[in-house]
This record gives sequence, C-alpha cells and structure tokens, in this order.
Amino acid sequence: MDLVQYAWVVWLVVALVCFIIEMVTLEFTFLMIGMASVVGLVGSITNLPWWLQILVAAAAALLLLLLVRPKLLQRLHASGEVAKQGVEALIGMAGEVTRMFERGAGEVTLANGDVWTSRLAPTVRFRDLDVGERIVVTQIEGATALVVPAER
Repeated sequence: MDLVQYAWVVWLVVALVCFIIEMVTLEFTFLMIGMASVVGLVGSITNLPWWLQILVAAAAALLLLLLVRPKLLQRLHASGEVAKQGVEALIGMAGEVTRMFERGAGEVTLANGDVWTSRLAPTVRFRDLDVGERIVVTQIEGATALVVPAER
C-alpha cells in the first residue's frame, strides 16, 4: 500500500485545522498557512511527488505570509476604529422608558433590545420619566444604566 496516494488527506486535515485556529486568533497567519496547505492538496491531487508537494506548499506559505498577510492586516487596521463591545457599546445608546420612573429609578429598553433597570444620571435635573419617553445611556453602574432624557 502506497501512503503517498493518501497525502491529500493530510493536506486537507492540515488546512482545516489551520482554518479553525484562524477563527480563534484572527491574525491571518494560520489563514495563510491553511491556504498554502490547499496548494499542497492541489499538488497531491495532481500526483506531484511528496517532496515537491512540500516544497510548493512551503513556497506558497512564504509568499502568502510575506506578501498577502501584511496587506490584509493593513486593510483591516486602516479604519482605525475599534468596535466597542460589552458595556462600552451601551454608552451613548438610545432607548425608551418601559416602566415609569419613580423617585428617579425605572426600567428602559435600549435600541439593541436589552432591558435595563435604570436611574437618572446625577448630571440632569431630577424628575420622573414617563413610559415611552426617549433616553440616552450615559454610564453603566453594575446592572443599572444611568440615563438622561434624549434631546428632541
């Protein structure tokens, strides 16, 4: 039994593992190596000798890592804007009062659908907000959103 005829399976497994790792790391290194493994897979399917498959895959990996990866990283970071996540993404988000404020505390539903217990931010004049009134989140303290009435 000639194991070289099953080299395509090895190339396929290496490519899939690299693509899975890339989904976790998101730095394009394993994407380039996975794509080079696909080049090795094509070499295996076209019956290249095993040493030539490795050589072609290594050359492809080197070219992809040195030429393609830097351009991808540059395009990725060109916007300069980092996506806010978690609590940071809630600051400045609009919403609506869903349970009337009594003594400065109530419940709001934000634009993303989250329902939060809330209080009036200390920067605004104290008043109770009515159901349906528009608000903007200014801060998060634990599980409470500090809000101000939205400008009309």
